[in-house]
Amino acid sequence: MQQEQGKQFKFLVVDDSEFARKTLIKVLNNIGGTLAGEAVSGQDAVKKYNTLKPDIVFMDITMPGMEGIDALELILREDRDARVVMVSSLGHKDLVKDALQKGAKHYITKPAQNVPIAEIIDYVLGH
Repeated sequence: MQQEQGKQFKFLVVDDSEFARKTLIKVLNNIGGTLAGEAVSGQDAVKKYNTLKPDIVFMDITMPGMEGIDALELILREDRDARVVMVSSLGHKDLVKDALQKGAKHYITKPAQNVPIAEIIDYVLGH
């Protein structure tokens, strides 16, 4: 699904797996997104969010060091309007529920190609 003109969005992808980041970036670019940056950890995500100010963040829920949920909370503490979509494998339903309760706007499951990601982006960005 192609985004309509004027609905471009800048995104930050956060995942400790390079393969997962590259796969999601490809999907997001194909639906009209522009890569603002990549982060490999929760700490890296918080720093890059504050510098890059993307429209939307796609955050892996489980990462070594700082988990995605902890990074979500820190980002929301700095910017309560931040739009963060959690990225999870199917086995992490409780973590996804926790992330949504803590302020994540939505979630997608891996692999990214198998979800209605364009509709989720429209919903999260309010298009």
